[in-house]
Amino acid sequence: MNPHPHPERASGPHKYPFLKQDFAASLVVFLVALPLCVGVAVASGVPAELGLITGIVGGVVTGLMRGSSLQVSGPAAGLTVLVFEAVQEFGLAALGAIVLAAGLLQLLMGALRLGRWFRAISVSVVEGMLAGIGLVIIAGQLYAAAGMSAPVSGLDKLTGLPGALVEALGDTTALASLAVGAGTVAVLALWRHAPAKARAVPGALAAVLLATLVTLVLDLSVATVEIQGLLDSVQPPGLDALGGLATPAILGTVLAFTLIASAESLFSAAAVDRLHDGPRTRYDQELMAQGAGNAVCGALGALPMTAVIVRSSANVQAGAKTKASRVLHGVWLLLFAALLPGALALIPIPALAGVLVHAGWKLIPFRQLGALWREHRGEALILVVTAVSIVAVNMFEGVLIGLALSVAKTAWEASHLKLEIIDKGAGPVQAYLSGNATFLRLPKILDSLEALPQDRPVELDLSGLHHLDHACRTALENWAERHSAAGTEPVRMTAQ
Repeated sequence: MNPHPHPERASGPHKYPFLKQDFAASLVVFLVALPLCVGVAVASGVPAELGLITGIVGGVVTGLMRGSSLQVSGPAAGLTVLVFEAVQEFGLAALGAIVLAAGLLQLLMGALRLGRWFRAISVSVVEGMLAGIGLVIIAGQLYAAAGMSAPVSGLDKLTGLPGALVEALGDTTALASLAVGAGTVAVLALWRHAPAKARAVPGALAAVLLATLVTLVLDLSVATVEIQGLLDSVQPPGLDALGGLATPAILGTVLAFTLIASAESLFSAAAVDRLHDGPRTRYDQELMAQGAGNAVCGALGALPMTAVIVRSSANVQAGAKTKASRVLHGVWLLLFAALLPGALALIPIPALAGVLVHAGWKLIPFRQLGALWREHRGEALILVVTAVSIVAVNMFEGVLIGLALSVAKTAWEASHLKLEIIDKGAGPVQAYLSGNATFLRLPKILDSLEALPQDRPVELDLSGLHHLDHACRTALENWAERHSAAGTEPVRMTAQ
């Protein structure tokens, strides 16, 4: 039996009984987080240091708070597309204000105990959101891997790929850049087959290190990360940026950041809870922890954060027992950014693009989609429509379309209705309605009732209905009044 069922509550001489395990786990999480922090920042169109700042805040600020003990937060691939769109439309100066507002909104929702309600969001919508994000990330990073500028919209990114490939094939510099990116993806895909000792190094870090080494040894002409220095990258939002929050377009972006970051974090928390037998996530407190982290990130002008399943699962698998591991991983990120910033300038951008392409591929739920199609085609359709909408329109509207479809499907299923007709050839025709009669089923009900013979008496039994809304009741009464032909007994209705 575990002598410390709640490790973080231990006290006395055994106050830090798991420090050794947490210290080792923090190093693993740091090595996983480092290339992802930089890669997400570059893909979002912001300085690389802003990704590191968000990783540091996710460790040191969010990591110290209650909620989910083993979940690790930082910049996430899932918000890359939304951040890129926001920076392109409103400018980098507005990013801090947007993230700050989203963080304060998360704090408010946590205080109002709304965290648990995010579990009511359809899993198909969330998986469709991640799939759409994955597709846009892959398409956009393929341009970055070739050293090209990607089109702005998701649809243009996809449709422009054939032309970009033809252009790259005629350019030796682009081909060299593509080769570095492709090599990075190959290392990531094959790393799980590497010897056990080699796998002690996280795949993303190994791939980036190898790509950097190859680029230096072969003196390849590929773009590398531009660095400004950690303090120089901090840009607190000014009064103009804060005043712009009142505009409808920016307000919509704040809501999108809040909705997507919160949903992704709390779904990640549920997944992490299944990986360990320690304390369960307290959803409202976790939402407040995420809000506090995003508020700090916004005040520093950094990227938004979410809980990240890749880092969180690495934390659990590395043997972490308390939140000390995630706090320490933030400390290691801070030390790296402060002491070795020049190392970032050696990293080839196509290598980071390869890391993001691999991350985007993992966001697309291929296996789940197949199983969903066989068992719940409606949910599979919601997943696909959400993903396609995000690619074709944008992130926020795509998620809203998915949520609307999910609500419509639930309403349709909730209005399950059965109409049974019994006609013995003589006497009255008997019609039995059972289930839930709502306006959604009204056309089908009326079509069936209007097909009944008008020269025969009809008995309509409504006693089997659990629910009969006003629209259905009125329509049935109107049908009963006009149905019977002259000389035929009026329709007789048995009350609900």
